[in-house]
Amino acid sequence: MILVFGQTGQVARELARLAPDAIYLGRDRADLSDPAACATAIRAAQPRAVINAAAYTAVDRAESEESQATVINGDAPGAMARECAALDIPFVHISTDYVFDGSGDQSRGPTDPVAPINAYGRSKLAGEQAVIASGARAVVLRTSWVFSAHGANFVKTMLRLGATRDVLNVVADQMGGPTPAADIARACLTISQALIAGAPGSIQHFAGAPDVSWADFATEIFAQASLPTRVTPIPSSDYPTPAQRPLNSRLDCAALADYALARPDWRAGLRAVLQELEQTT
Repeated sequence: MILVFGQTGQVARELARLAPDAIYLGRDRADLSDPAACATAIRAAQPRAVINAAAYTAVDRAESEESQATVINGDAPGAMARECAALDIPFVHISTDYVFDGSGDQSRGPTDPVAPINAYGRSKLAGEQAVIASGARAVVLRTSWVFSAHGANFVKTMLRLGATRDVLNVVADQMGGPTPAADIARACLTISQALIAGAPGSIQHFAGAPDVSWADFATEIFAQASLPTRVTPIPSSDYPTPAQRPLNSRLDCAALADYALARPDWRAGLRAVLQELEQTT
């Protein structure tokens, strides 16, 4: 049995489809603002593996709530990992490309230097460091630009705006790999099984291919959705946000071969998401 922290988030909902027999803990059963409660939940369940698919994800709000974000994204995963280490339970923790500073134009590997440029990134890095320091047999899985048919994400925002606008300005100088939540969920389960079988812990990168800009991503969304909306590429400086975003979110995912995993084609994932949204409207 696998224990999953998270219930309503994008990856957690996809995990529930793939592994319906797992235990899913929402805020009502394991509030990540109470790290000790997370450790208690693991001790009570005695699972074969733990996946942390829960997080504080409000990137802009984190600029004014960094302490709260750090408890949820840093302290709670640390408490989970220490409990997993004590009980010899494998642990998979989802992290983010935001732990990097976004400089340059080369893909960042799992061992490359980290230097987050916003509060959200700092809170997620704190979680990574706590998980690694715990001594648990854990995989930190960094991913980027997550989308699905659930919750709030870029795809759903573009569809909503594109339904009423002829032209949209979209940032074109931030580059990364859009990643379907369904593929992240499958990767988490594959890695969990490998850890159960004795694979060592590591930091891994998992992002969709090919790398594109947000403007490129939006253009493909409108094309697949048969919306006539035109995209006007703009620089990040024309779209200021409370939290600075990394310009380069390209992730080197070559080490995924250790798990017989490869980067998913996000365009195929987008088609599946659009089909699901069409069926549910």
